[in-house]
Amino acid sequence: MTHPDPEHVLAHLTFWRKEISQQLAEWIEHCEGAVAVDRDSKVVWISKPYLEALGLSRQQDALGRHILELTPHSQMPEVLETGRPILLDIWTVRDRSFVISRVPFKDEQGQVVGAVGFVLYESSQHIQPLLAKFSRLQAELGCTRSALLLARSNKYTLADMVGHSAVMQQLKRAARRAARQDSTVLLLGETGTGKELLAHAIHAESARTGKPFVAINVAAIPDSLLEAELFGSAAGAYTGADRKGREGKIVLANGGTLFLDEIGDMPLSLQAKLLRVLQEKEVEPLGSNRVLSVNLRVIAATSADLPRRVADGSFRADLYYRLNVLPLTLPPLRDRLDDLPSLCEFILTRLGEKTASRPRDIDEAGLALLRGQRWPGNLRQLWNTLEQAVAMTDSDTLSTAELRPLLPNPAPPAPAPHTLAEALAATERQMIQAALLACHGRVVAAAKQLGISRATLYKKLVQHGLSEG
Repeated sequence: MTHPDPEHVLAHLTFWRKEISQQLAEWIEHCEGAVAVDRDSKVVWISKPYLEALGLSRQQDALGRHILELTPHSQMPEVLETGRPILLDIWTVRDRSFVISRVPFKDEQGQVVGAVGFVLYESSQHIQPLLAKFSRLQAELGCTRSALLLARSNKYTLADMVGHSAVMQQLKRAARRAARQDSTVLLLGETGTGKELLAHAIHAESARTGKPFVAINVAAIPDSLLEAELFGSAAGAYTGADRKGREGKIVLANGGTLFLDEIGDMPLSLQAKLLRVLQEKEVEPLGSNRVLSVNLRVIAATSADLPRRVADGSFRADLYYRLNVLPLTLPPLRDRLDDLPSLCEFILTRLGEKTASRPRDIDEAGLALLRGQRWPGNLRQLWNTLEQAVAMTDSDTLSTAELRPLLPNPAPPAPAPHTLAEALAATERQMIQAALLACHGRVVAAAKQLGISRATLYKKLVQHGLSEG
């Protein structure tokens, strides 16, 4: 077999002009080895240094052979298939590592007719510090990923569910039963009752502990962005989309638990897609024709009246039945006032840890004042009240002097209603107050939470003598 020179081979492969072939020949001459293959990945030329790197002494031992016979892990076939170069790669052969570039060659019609691989230099001599840094960064990335997984995994447990009242003991028992199963859980309760904490606790007690716990508040994300946030998106799926695409929360939760807070606010247009995830364990990213299999457990939560929303057509009945497999209702704070001392102690301890200061106490008069409140914002409102009190005083013990100015209604609760109309009016007033508190005074959001129009809510504010704030 004759041995064509490099310029002849390159000219034959590419049909390029003479000056281009000459330039390539110069590159080959100055690099530490090169090999050229035809369209079928068969070697048509190989330099002496390349032969030596392979442990061969004669060109006849390489010419005409498939490149994978000589270097089993070569990416030359990939370059020929895609027509795209691989400019920097590490080539390891016989316990030696080299930096190599692989470049395709095309004819005048743009068809790939061959490729050449250039051995630039031995990596151990030139880029060992870079490789060491790369390995270190990989190790750090692995540690970061592990820490993130742990942070997403067991943030809270049932031990963090403070309270020994009968209603809380019953809730904890029900939560443990739910944790032993893998069915969908629906957490019900007023805003601020600790639904996300309970979702974390169920995950921690389940067989999926140690796997991701991914939470998303449906009400906090604009409808226009919610689909991509939840289901993911393909590259260029919409204007402003990540050019590389993005993984949605469903895929991120694969293997673990997905927590959907305020599920009652999910737009109807997305409810069918979520139903498919629950039924088929499949998700189709926005703008993609790929269907991804997922293995996750869904825990949903809402402060809305879902049966009512099913009745008025704003929530799908089939989705509701899929979610309402293991319903758990969290009691409002006013129904578990026996837990108030323990809750105050827990919150004040956490606030002390947060500020690196000595935890405060609360006296009996302060506790009595707190017991007299309705707490429409529940545990969130209690935490906010105590945090304000701690921030505004240097006293080691909180009492009525520190607490009374922070309470929306320090007066004793109104007498019990005597008629059904009075009872309904009182309940309506309390619900409106709770919704406004949860929505930070935003009437539109509060009306949506209550399931009424904005105009109706304004009328009821006037009727009950309430302000927007």
